[in-house]
Amino acid sequence: MKKLMTLAAVILLSTTAVTYAATTETTVQQPVQSTQNYHGQRPPKGEFRGQKSPKGPDFEKRKAEFEQRLNLTDEQKKKAEQLRKDGFEKAKPVMEKIKEKKQEAYKLKTQGSDSAKLEELNKQIQALKKEAHEMRMQNMKDFESILDKKQLKELNTMKEEGRKKFEAARKQRINNGMPPRPPKDME
Repeated sequence: MKKLMTLAAVILLSTTAVTYAATTETTVQQPVQSTQNYHGQRPPKGEFRGQKSPKGPDFEKRKAEFEQRLNLTDEQKKKAEQLRKDGFEKAKPVMEKIKEKKQEAYKLKTQGSDSAKLEELNKQIQALKKEAHEMRMQNMKDFESILDKKQLKELNTMKEEGRKKFEAARKQRINNGMPPRPPKDME
C-alpha cells in the first residue's frame, strides 16, 4: 500500500509539473557574454558594442544645471564652450588612434595571433590613454582658470558629490552580485 501511495504521489507531482510547464510561458535566457578579453579590456565601441551617442539625450539639461549651479556669467559660458570645443578637437586624433589600436588588438586576440604583438598594441593603447587623460586634465585646469573663488569652491563640492554618488553605485553593484566596473585604464 505504501509503495502504491508513493507511486501515485510521484505520478501526480510529475503530471502537475508537466501541466504547469505547459501553461507557463518560458523564456530561455542567453548566457551573458563577457565583453572583456583576457587582458581585462573591452572590445572597442562602435561595431562591437553598439554606437555611442556623442552627447546623450539629456546633455543640454545637465549642461544648463551645471552652469546654473556654478552661476556662470555669459562670458564664462562662452569661454567654457570654446574650451570644450578646442579640447574636443585636440583629443579627437588621439581618440581615433585609440579606437584603431583597440580594433587591431581585438582582431589579433580573436584570431589567436602573436601575443607579443598584442602586448605591444596594449602598451601603445595605454600610452595614448595617458595622453588623452593629460589633455582632459589640462582642459579642466583651463576651465577652472575662468572661475572665481566661490565658483571653484562650488565646483569642488560638485566633484565630491559625484565621487560619493559613484562609490554608492559601485557598492550597490557589488551588493547585487555584479562585478565592479574596471578602472578607467582597463576600459
